[in-house]
Amino acid sequence: MKKFIVIFIISCFISEWAFSQLPRLTRRESRQGWVLLFDGQTSNGWTSWRDGRPFPENGWVIENGVLTLDPAHRPGDIITEEKFSDFELSLEFRITEAANSGIKYFILPNTTLGLEFQILDDAKHPDATQGRDGNRLQGALYDMIPPTNKQDKPIGEWNHARIISKGNHVEHWLNGRKIVEFQRGTPEWDALVARSKYIENPGWGTPKESPILLQDHRDVISFRNIKIRKL
Repeated sequence: MKKFIVIFIISCFISEWAFSQLPRLTRRESRQGWVLLFDGQTSNGWTSWRDGRPFPENGWVIENGVLTLDPAHRPGDIITEEKFSDFELSLEFRITEAANSGIKYFILPNTTLGLEFQILDDAKHPDATQGRDGNRLQGALYDMIPPTNKQDKPIGEWNHARIISKGNHVEHWLNGRKIVEFQRGTPEWDALVARSKYIENPGWGTPKESPILLQDHRDVISFRNIKIRKL
């Protein structure tokens, strides 16, 4: 009988711990219009970026409230089923050594080409030095605008990313600091596009709405607490 009670207590403790890892919104967040994009248990609301294909069966692992890419299966990028225009996106990400990934938005239809919040090990991934003036460092608007005043967490720790888009105004935030700010559709914006790799992609950067994309760049990366609110 005592053994059964001990097992029961341990089981309850494990169940409570697992539940505590799941993402939850506070009452204040709910009043502000936040919704979870990832429930921590299922792939509900997400699909493969390839039209007509469901969420990958292998490669994106869901465990204890965390979504982790296992690149051995090469599952490909995933996108939200819903499209967004004016929004505030908040999530946490954790990278491994020499990893590369990204969060994309305003994506050209039927492609994975969109504005990208770069996720990168600046110290050990070669992409950090291949851009122009640091525009491929972590937090950058990839290949367009370098981050400033940023403070990355060490490899293996959780970083907090925010993307705020209202009209043509967009901001990138990392760990509580605004690190990138820009306005689409201006002469300055057009000049940046003309100097970027995207000059070969007509219409890049112009969509008014699109899904949110999490990138498979063949490196291990984890995401959690993914939430969004419409502005």
